[in-house]
Parts: sequence; structure tokens; C-alpha cells
Amino acid sequence: MPLTPTERDRLLLFTAAQLARTRLERGLRLNVPEATALIADTVCEAARDGLRLAEALDRGRSVLGPDDVLPGVTDVVTEIQVEAVFEDGTRLAVISAPFGDVEHDDGAPGAVLPHTDTLPEPEPVTVLAVRNTAAVPVSVTSHFHFFEANPRLDFDRAAAYGMRLAAPAGSSTRFDPGAAAEVGLVPMGGDRIAIGFAGLVDGPLDAPGAKTEALKRAAACGYLGAEEAER
Repeated sequence: MPLTPTERDRLLLFTAAQLARTRLERGLRLNVPEATALIADTVCEAARDGLRLAEALDRGRSVLGPDDVLPGVTDVVTEIQVEAVFEDGTRLAVISAPFGDVEHDDGAPGAVLPHTDTLPEPEPVTVLAVRNTAAVPVSVTSHFHFFEANPRLDFDRAAAYGMRLAAPAGSSTRFDPGAAAEVGLVPMGGDRIAIGFAGLVDGPLDAPGAKTEALKRAAACGYLGAEEAER
């Protein structure tokens, strides 16, 4: 059965979560990858069940508590991010406080220490007008391939191909329901290979015909802003 890289990643996450579930049922406390996989998979399945983002996040936070994981895990895993497919498209789910309200030991090995310095924003190469036509807020993280952002975001998809937000790494931009905003974009760096995201590219961004094929896929899947460019 042929699978896209996105589908393979989803199956890998599910397999890891199932392993975590069986170990939890045997009374074992989970380590970092096990706990992360279980919570992320729970959110993805909640999205598949038709729940809204806030409801899916609440379900993810209810799976494990501090007593279900090994010592130090709550200090290392303070936030979990996973791309989940909701009824209105693929959205980044950010599960903060995944084990509930717990006190963290900043001196524990592997503990996540907050960075207080403000990182500079990269200078945008292009600026696009974006309108959120969805009934819910949509957030896009700094290094998400903006071309593949939520299909209910209406903007020039062709101009956004191979680009990401001109924002510091790890930050995100929120688009409120019905609102319009201008965002700055910069080219994606590195080897410029887009794997995953919404599965519209799943390969080298600059390969011959890759952009044309991605626009066709986006238009066929109902991504706003891709229809005119595909014609």
C-alpha cells in the first residue's frame, strides 16, 4: 500500500503511542518519547473524531499525570507540538502543560530553561495579504511551509511557495476568524526539502515541476488562493 511521508509519520506516531499505552496498562511509568507520543496521538485522534482544537488539547492534557511518567519527564516535556488534521484542515496543536499544573525543577537534568533574550525577526522578502475565512482562529508557526498553511486561509499560494514566516524560530502568527492581516515571508533555507506539512510537496521544493504539481494538489484539495494560480 503506497503511503505519503505524512501518512508514514502518522503511523509511526500511532505505533509509538500504542506501545506507550500497553506499558502504561502494565503499570510502567513512561519515559519522554513514550509520553510525548501518547499525548500527541491522543490529540490527533481527537481531531479525527471531529473535536475542535481547544477540545482536542483538553483531551491530550487529560491522558497523563505526573505519577504516570518517570522522574524528570515533567521537567523535560513542558510543551508538545503536533500537526493534526481537523475538519477545517491541518492545524498545529500546541499542548502546553501536558501533564497538568506541576512544579518544575529547573535544576533537573534535561530541564527546559526559558530564553529571555528577544531574537531578531528576519527581514521579509515578500509581503502577502492573508484572510482567515474559517470560524476558528488559525495559528501558523515560524518554519511551517506557508504555502501549505490551513486551506481556509485565503492568500496568494503561488507567491508563498517555498516560503515561511519572517518570524523568530519557535514563534507563531495567529489569524483570527474573519480577520485579514499582512505577513512577511522569507525563503525556506537549508536543503529546501518540504516533507510532511500538508503533504502538498513531500520533496525538494525546487525540483522541476514541483511548484506546478503542488499548486494542482492544493487546488484539488480546496486550498483557497490556489485555484486561480493553478489555472
